[in-house]
Amino acid sequence: MEFNQAPLPLLQQKLRFSRRRVEAHAAVLVAITQEQDPKILLTRRSAMMNHHAGEVSFPGGRREPGDTSNIVVALREAQEETGLNPFDVDLLGDLPIQKSKAGLLVRPVVGLIQPNIEFTPQPTEIDRIFFVSLKSLLMTHPQPYAVQLKQQTVYFPSLHLEGEVVWGLTARVLINLFQYGLGYHKEWPLLMNAPQFKSE
Repeated sequence: MEFNQAPLPLLQQKLRFSRRRVEAHAAVLVAITQEQDPKILLTRRSAMMNHHAGEVSFPGGRREPGDTSNIVVALREAQEETGLNPFDVDLLGDLPIQKSKAGLLVRPVVGLIQPNIEFTPQPTEIDRIFFVSLKSLLMTHPQPYAVQLKQQTVYFPSLHLEGEVVWGLTARVLINLFQYGLGYHKEWPLLMNAPQFKSE
């Protein structure tokens, strides 16, 4: 199945902010470049962090006492982690709340940004800031990604792009973006079978 429609008009048409206000524990910003081939801003967390070290994620983080909304959380955290000016984000709406591995409720906030913005990663939190084509994310087939859980290895679906592995909450947010923002249902199993290794 291919996706041949112009994505930005669809996103602007379909996305809205939820009428039911739920203040989540954390929020992330799904920033999409405003260009013919839109790209999504992603980060790789610092290997030195206590939680989610080395994982690909959206800019974002936990709510602080002074934060007045999920939007404020997402924009503040994105600015702290990448240097993105909140006034450079054209907000479109939000996506369903996701639950993190730690049990936190995370609200994704979606916005458009210009493609020529310069970013500055916060070195104690972010190892890399990069962009992935929205079309590539839509078209790439999920692959098994091995995660060690206690005494067993579990294979989660993942996307392998730009030399990075996108899985877990970040991947689930993308799947919801495709569904609610583009009307595109990407096949995404909860778990995958272990890959078959050939003996040499």
